Amino acid sequence: MSTHWDDNQPIYWQLREKTVAAILDSTLQEGQALPSVRQVAVDFQVNPLTVSKAYQSLVDDDLIEKRRGVGMFVREGARARLLASERERFLNEEWPRLANRLEQLGLTLDDLRQFESNNKN
Repeated sequence: MSTHWDDNQPIYWQLREKTVAAILDSTLQEGQALPSVRQVAVDFQVNPLTVSKAYQSLVDDDLIEKRRGVGMFVREGARARLLASERERFLNEEWPRLANRLEQLGLTLDDLRQFESNNKN
């Protein structure tokens, strides 16, 4: 499995974000083991130290825990903490730019709803 890396962000951060996304979309459940550092390194063709750095940032944020001799596991409550922090980040950082762009284009929420309903599969 290979992936396209964004040259504007460190690879360890992109791996971290992939793990965060997996927790948010429940691909990784609370209490579930994460793939081993070695396996992720092979899957994504990156250095194991890069994977370790990504996992350590998640440990530092109390989202995953190390179990000596067993592996890394998603902590209980990780998804709820991530949802809260990601929602706040979206509302404080992304939404103001998006709202400004919508206003510049003269788009309303009704326009967006109509667009969405017209493009549903």
